[in-house]
Order: sequence, then structure tokens, then C-alpha cells
Amino acid sequence: MVNMGVIGCGHWGPNHIRIFNQLPNSNSLMCADLDENRLKAIQQLYPNIQAVKDYQEILNNPQIDGVCIAAPTKSHYEIAKAALLKNKHVLCEKPLAVTVAECEDLKKIAEQQKRVLLVGHVFVFNATIAWVKDYIDSGDMGNIFYAYATRVNLGPFRYDVNALWDLAPHDISIFNYFFNNCPVNVSARGHKVLGGRLEDLSFATLEYPNNIVANLHVSWLDPRKVRQITIVGDKKMLVWDDLDSECPVKIYDKHVEKTDTFYETYGEFQLLSKVGSIMIPKINLNEPLKAQAQYFIECMSKDNPPSKADAQKAADVVKTLIAIQKSMDAKGECVNL
Repeated sequence: MVNMGVIGCGHWGPNHIRIFNQLPNSNSLMCADLDENRLKAIQQLYPNIQAVKDYQEILNNPQIDGVCIAAPTKSHYEIAKAALLKNKHVLCEKPLAVTVAECEDLKKIAEQQKRVLLVGHVFVFNATIAWVKDYIDSGDMGNIFYAYATRVNLGPFRYDVNALWDLAPHDISIFNYFFNNCPVNVSARGHKVLGGRLEDLSFATLEYPNNIVANLHVSWLDPRKVRQITIVGDKKMLVWDDLDSECPVKIYDKHVEKTDTFYETYGEFQLLSKVGSIMIPKINLNEPLKAQAQYFIECMSKDNPPSKADAQKAADVVKTLIAIQKSMDAKGECVNL
């Protein structure tokens, strides 16, 4: 039985507490938050949990095996470092830190302490995303031309990070997972629509190796909740919709062919669109947060460093976020990674 301490009981913390209580091989023993009302609410739901305001009490408890960090982004590095140095395994919400140097430092400490450091890029534990990854790798889509992701809604608003740092880590981690790499350059524009100090929306273009272009649209200010990714290959095209529980993945037998049977000018090929059927694969859905927690516990029990959502992959996401933010600050200037 793995005893967990959850630090941060705001938006995501209660979900982590629930998950670690539901799994047969773990238990949420302690939680911490600065807001006493949040702690009281948690204790009403989970009377056996020990709730404290100072997270150091969790780190100093020898019964705690692992720590889940769901505190504000700017505190991730400080808390994760302290937990690792106390020989606790760490599951940290995304992004792991706010600088690449901090991510690399945490990676080094985890290796020295021989502790598991897993980052909450939860979509790489999503069964539908894993299916899409396997489908891309199968070659059935052919060469990938481009992809684009939309992650928008009306709220929830945050005041510690902007919409880019809040929402884009999900899709950056997904694209890095799909394309086995991080971008080589980015360009982006952001806008402070609501007049605050933080950007409420962002449009970013990421260029990956093999001439793949990906676009991101993230926003807190949109009339609809949308969580979609479209991928276009030279043989097939695919749409993933996280909000469609019945048919989350659709594969379109559509592509473009070049033909020399007719051309208007010398050396010019006629482009012909080919349209076939739509295939909806049967995918056994899962709860990604639960799959992530189970993977974390398995890594702990087997003394194995994670191969998914590890510190290096988290550093790649943070490096990309920093480059996008730099481009936004420079009004769309292309930034090399």
C-alpha cells in the first residue's frame, strides 16, 4: 500500500485525492492547502485524511511514500525539490516548473535520490490519444503534413499563469508525443482581451522536424468548450474530439493525388481530391487521471524511472512554452528552440 500526500486542494487536488483513495494499492493519507475552508471541505468528503496548512508536515511524515503536487505553478519547483530531498516520490502537475534549468535540476535530484518524478501531462495516459499515436506510427496516415489543436472555453480564469501556460502544455505534450520530438521553432500572438496583466488567449504555430507544422489555439474567452485535434496526412486525415464520449476518433479516407493526365501549364500537375468513407474505431475508454496515478504507483513499486511524462519530456514542454511566450512578447517573431 502506497501512502500519498496531496499538496494543493484547489481545482485538481481533490481529484487526485479521490483517485489515490479509489485505487486498491494506494491511500490518500494527508493533504495540504493554505485555505482552511478547502481543507474542511476535503475532510467532509474523506474523514480519515489528515489535513494540514503547512505542506512540510507531509514531507516530514515518514509514512508518506509519494507526494502529488497540485499547487500553483510558480511553487512547483520549490515543493518538488523539497519533496525529492526528503526521499519522496513526486507526481507534479504540469508544467513541472517555469524554467528549463529548474526542470533539469529536478531531473538531476530525482536521479541522485533514486526517486520517481512524473509530470501530469495526463493526455499521454488517455486511451484515445494512445490509439492515435499507434495509428500515426503504423504509417496508415502516410506522411503527416500538419496538425492543429483547439482548447477553448469561457473560463475557468486563472491569476497565476496566462492561458498559454495554463492550457497549451496539454497540446504541446500531445504533439511532442505524436511526433517524437519537440518543435524546432515557434511563432505566436497573444492578446489580453479582458484588460488584465495576463494573456487570455494565444495562437501559436510550431514547426516540427520532417516539415510538420502544428497550430495551437488556446483561450479562456470563447462561447464553446472545444477540445479537438486534427491531423492531416497524405493518405488519411484524423479528428480527435475529447468531448465526444461515443466517437472520440474519426478517420477520414481523404487525400489529394497528383495526376499528369491534365495540366494547364508545362510542369504543373493537376491536384485531385479523393474522398472515401469515415471510419470510427472502437476504443475502450479510460479515466486518464486514474491511469496516470496507477502508472506512478507502478514506477514506485518497481523502482523504475518513468518512460512517459518524465522530467526530460516536461523540460521540452517548458522550453516550448518559453519560446512561445518570447514570440508573443515580440509580436509574433519566429523563435528557434
